[in-house]
Amino acid sequence: MDFNVATGQGKRRAENRPSTADGVELYRRMLLIRRSEERLSRLFADGEVPGFIHLSIGQEAVSVGIMSALTAEDTIASTHRGHGHAIAKGLSLTGFFAELLARDDGLCRGRGGSMHVADAAVGMLGANGIVGAGVPIALGSALAHSRLHPGRVAVSFFGDGALAEGVLHESLNLAVLLRAPILFVCEANGWSEFSPVASQIAFGTEAWARSYGLVYEKVDGNDVFAVAEAAARHIGGLRSGGSPVFLECLTARVRGHYEGDAQKYREAAELDDLPRQDPLARAWTQISAQAGAPSDPSAIDEEVLGEIEAALAAARRGPEPSPHGALCDVYSEQSHG
Repeated sequence: MDFNVATGQGKRRAENRPSTADGVELYRRMLLIRRSEERLSRLFADGEVPGFIHLSIGQEAVSVGIMSALTAEDTIASTHRGHGHAIAKGLSLTGFFAELLARDDGLCRGRGGSMHVADAAVGMLGANGIVGAGVPIALGSALAHSRLHPGRVAVSFFGDGALAEGVLHESLNLAVLLRAPILFVCEANGWSEFSPVASQIAFGTEAWARSYGLVYEKVDGNDVFAVAEAAARHIGGLRSGGSPVFLECLTARVRGHYEGDAQKYREAAELDDLPRQDPLARAWTQISAQAGAPSDPSAIDEEVLGEIEAALAAARRGPEPSPHGALCDVYSEQSHG
């Protein structure tokens, strides 16, 4: 995996596991997401972030593992729990924080916020506040790639709570019919907002996905190396004209459906087991066993925290939006010739 350190994206080598340096970079990317979201949690509690936020803490290995096989020209469509996808895809951290703080110099001029942050310059087509609504956007992008830029791919992220959404079924069917270069990534954390997915979905995911003619694989979504390996293999196949792929990543949602959710509907035993599944701890255990690995991650943590605070300070200095600009980009200008 020859990483682009600036974006965390690149091309994977043939080995099943990355080198120590590449493994450390994967860890650093996950840590950047984790610490950014922890900072957002405090900002939200202090009233600096308007609206709602939905944290992806515990699911970082999926975002980083998938993005390690993509380039900036590849596209992704995200979810309401999309901070990890956005950061892993290479969005400016300052622009990201400015957007969530509703600053006029945010990536979407402060109008998208947490659930609609986007940056087409790096192939991030946007988070989405509607469950499953990003799926057809990714499919449309994949079809555009196949006609205009063969070799590029699109990735659609969604949770297992979206499996009952009609638009997902329609998109899977169309993807196979049109042989679109798309990877469907199901972040299976077991929850559909406040309800266990087992109480919401009547079918088995593998049989259902295969019934559409999709290539299917299930992977440990808390193992960043396993996700990266599967992503590289399947995305390589898509670049060569292979069939659309459904990758089910088994992971865990640590925080509630939204920030501030007390999670009284979850069993204590499930919550107590979450540290054992932590993708960062698991990754560091594997990295530290390799020759030449750093002795501990504290230096990486310090560097990441400094990067976050610098980005946040710059974002806070950004201008507040002007009421006079509220209708900008809403209505097109009309000519009266």
